[in-house]
Amino acid sequence: MKAESGANALAAILGGSRRALARAMSAVENETAAGKALLRELQPHLGRARVLGITGPPGAGKSTLVNALIGAWLARGARIGVVAVDPSSPFSGGAILGDRIRMGEHQAHERVFIRSLASRGHGGGLSRTTARVIDLLDAAGCDRIIVETVGAGQSEVEVAEIADTRVVLCPPGLGDEVQALKAGILEIADILVVNKADLPLAERTERELLGMLSLRHYDDWTPRVVRTVATSGAGVAELIELIERHAAACASQRRSHGGRVRRLIAASAADWVKRRVESLASAEFEQLCALVQRGELDYASADLRAVELALRAEKKT
Repeated sequence: MKAESGANALAAILGGSRRALARAMSAVENETAAGKALLRELQPHLGRARVLGITGPPGAGKSTLVNALIGAWLARGARIGVVAVDPSSPFSGGAILGDRIRMGEHQAHERVFIRSLASRGHGGGLSRTTARVIDLLDAAGCDRIIVETVGAGQSEVEVAEIADTRVVLCPPGLGDEVQALKAGILEIADILVVNKADLPLAERTERELLGMLSLRHYDDWTPRVVRTVATSGAGVAELIELIERHAAACASQRRSHGGRVRRLIAASAADWVKRRVESLASAEFEQLCALVQRGELDYASADLRAVELALRAEKKT
């Protein structure tokens, strides 16, 4: 980023330059001033790509399925970006790159750009800069952007903030684990995929998922269940068809680029408020906590007062 001006970097990215894109991602991930300035300049050029979030328990076959999806979309002429959020190296803090190794088949293709990001201990399995990297891929002309998250369990609900369509993988034999996951990771799904469907218990897992879905009411889209065998490509075409159907069903709903921006601002604001309130050390805040402990003030009222105190403290800094 230092070697080229912001205007030149923007033009190169809009032109699809892989080198400029890689440099910009490094600047954004490192939260440099140049990276932040570039993100502001990108905004008018965003909103064309569809973002697919893929998550699920460790060992469900997420990376293998992503590899199969890349191949299928390439055959249809699409330009694809992939953001693989890898566990952080305990030594360097960087991504271990396991996902990129498994997707190596398509890494060098001119219409594919794969970026591994380190989760850096971020509990939800999503790197803090994932949404910014998605914007860069969008601006570079990607039609489809796949975000694969660290298989960290229920906290994967963060994928709902950035993805237009959310796919949750469920390996055969979840059994009682379906109930354990129900309140978290399964709740975000637009499409549930029983991957490794050539293994025993795949049919049973499908039935359990369908049974779970039948207990709920959905307004705009009822989650679908599909079986795949990512290693052979079985069921991948059916999955892509469901992804496209969901995109069409939600075209005018909140999961547009504008809707994603709203969700990201809301999540960022909530995170900001949480950090500021936790850091409050004033006598007024201690008194507020005491009022709640004595039952003299309800939590809803205390929440509003705490936000006011946090905003007041911010203005003083």
